[in-house]
Amino acid sequence: MTGAGTGGPAGICAVVLAAGAGTRLRPLTDRLPKALCPVGNEPLLDRALDRLAGLGLTGRDRVAVNACYLGDQVVERVGDRAHRSVEPGDPLGTAGGIGNLRDWIAGRGVLVGNADAYLADPAAPPGPDLAALLDGWDGDTVRLLGQPAPDPTEPGTFDGHRFVGFSLLPWRLVRDLPPTFGDLVRAVWRPAEAAGTLTVVPYPGTFYDTGTPADYLAANLHAAGDGNLVHPTASVSGRCHRAVVGAGAVVRGTVTRSVLWPGTEVHTGEHLVDVVRTADGLTVPAG
Repeated sequence: MTGAGTGGPAGICAVVLAAGAGTRLRPLTDRLPKALCPVGNEPLLDRALDRLAGLGLTGRDRVAVNACYLGDQVVERVGDRAHRSVEPGDPLGTAGGIGNLRDWIAGRGVLVGNADAYLADPAAPPGPDLAALLDGWDGDTVRLLGQPAPDPTEPGTFDGHRFVGFSLLPWRLVRDLPPTFGDLVRAVWRPAEAAGTLTVVPYPGTFYDTGTPADYLAANLHAAGDGNLVHPTASVSGRCHRAVVGAGAVVRGTVTRSVLWPGTEVHTGEHLVDVVRTADGLTVPAG
């Protein structure tokens, strides 16, 4: 199996998992599905699709996105960029979501990415930063992208590594996944680990799963670097320090280590520190 090239890696499709409710990120996810929450002024889903495009994986025949919670918003955002798999009722989980796409996958290996995974490697742009996960793949084993865990024996690790958002699955395992609730850890990864057919590919960059307000804020601050990240349509007459300011936001007060969603207003005399604020005035502590 070769790496990215014209038309993308041969014999591989990709699925972005975007169906979950993001309960740990509430009340932010009462307004937007987690996949559409902006990091660095770009929805996480767009970041995932751009990363796949960097591998040559684009279009409805090569990329699928699943949706369920606030699924109409996800479907609208995806548009014609990918095949859309809408799950009725409750989300099917990571394994059920893939099982629900078996007819679309149709014999191919699958690169599976979590929409809420924030990845950044200073040595490689999005897409090529995942190339090692695909390079030399035999089409038969399971691969996980990982980073060394502080405690290699902690629960949830694989070969002493934490999973960081992307995995590569062979068709021989995907074809048996039913379109019912289940997770890839129990259905695929642990059995492959026990059989000696799972490999962890180290990711050298930065990873946040953005699942909590604190990690969501940390990912945004990483995207901003040492300064501010201000959308061109935002208006800032106040002061910002390590802030991410969304489209159309108005800042008249002071914003420090915080994220302002599009359309947010910070009034004169307000001092926001370590928070996420939405356009309707919701302010969530995230420090």
